[in-house]
Amino acid sequence: MTPAIEARGLGKEYLLGDSTGLAALFRRRGSSRKVDALADVSFSVPAGQAVGIIGANGAGKSTLLKILTRITAPSSGSATVRGRLGTILEVGTGFHPELTGRENIFLSGAILGLRSAEVRARLDDIVAFAEIDRFLDTPVKRYSSGMYVRLAFSVAAHLDPDILVVDEVLAVGDIGFQKRCLQRLEDESHRQGRTILFVSHNLQAIRTLCSRALLLEHGRLAKDGPTGEVIQAYLSRQKGRVDLRTASLSDRTNRTAGRVRMVDLTISDASGAERWSFAVGERIVLTLRWEAFEDVNSLALLISILSPSDGSVVSNIKDALRDAAVKTGERGSCRVTLETANLRPGSLALSVALGNRDFSIFEDIADSNVNLPFLDLNSEELDSHRRMGYFSVGYELEAEPVPPASRKG
Repeated sequence: MTPAIEARGLGKEYLLGDSTGLAALFRRRGSSRKVDALADVSFSVPAGQAVGIIGANGAGKSTLLKILTRITAPSSGSATVRGRLGTILEVGTGFHPELTGRENIFLSGAILGLRSAEVRARLDDIVAFAEIDRFLDTPVKRYSSGMYVRLAFSVAAHLDPDILVVDEVLAVGDIGFQKRCLQRLEDESHRQGRTILFVSHNLQAIRTLCSRALLLEHGRLAKDGPTGEVIQAYLSRQKGRVDLRTASLSDRTNRTAGRVRMVDLTISDASGAERWSFAVGERIVLTLRWEAFEDVNSLALLISILSPSDGSVVSNIKDALRDAAVKTGERGSCRVTLETANLRPGSLALSVALGNRDFSIFEDIADSNVNLPFLDLNSEELDSHRRMGYFSVGYELEAEPVPPASRKG
């Protein structure tokens, strides 16, 4: 079968900075100013398959999508896309800012080869899903980023493209809209047989939506295979030990008092092997070292387990490290073991903070802003409904047999 998407030896090279003017005068002779955003990337996607693309920031994910959607041209190799393409990439891509929402809907339909009557038949559904009916005849340059994304996604999803390409830009929308988008994507893939390329840092969404995933590292295709295996490979490459002496220090300084700082944070299993991926039921061991730069009256630890999609708190751990005063120059450490037997498979975000006894003062914090990876819990459970949520609760089910209806003779 002819694939819907085919990439052969894709490469994209960018020049750093400006090659003219003062930058050129002061550049060292012979210094390289080129960077490979993509290098020799090859893969194919059959029609009807949903494929997730994962990787760290700067791995080349968005560059790959821009080449496939013809926003930018490759420096080497070729990309072939067979079918009508619907895209939702970075805010500002795809719409004309001077046109109204209504005009951009019809323009998008025309670009996809739809007649005006076909777009008009879908108009009400597009506007209702995007929830922008009051602003339909307002130029989109006046839309907020959230409104813009809602309309862009709704247009891409409702104009029946053969291939739907979605970037992490969905994170701009509000939480309710994100959930509706993921539900719509799942419906497009599983029920409608739409071909989907989906870039996201939400590994649970990737796992739920996509049967296959691509892992990009430094512009190269590091792994291509079943979603669970690719996610496992991605997380196994994350360092279990995070050096916090300098990591995002300016961000942490702006948010915290800084009289006591975390030195490093380690995530491991019970045997001490450092990793971020665990099977449900395994114990997760968090080891933290800290140092005091000023005297404080008390020191406590707050660990928040969060939803990676919206940051809502799944659970908290709060306990005292020292009820007595901590003196300048003093150092210490703590070890926390997390039980996962009642957790469901999926991804979890972590926030680890030091503060005073009641946390009216935060001394230091490490979270996603310090590039803490997500914890990944996996199991053999394939039923998507049994994977939803974060906790498994005990229950008893009693069902009484219903006697067959008596026959009238």
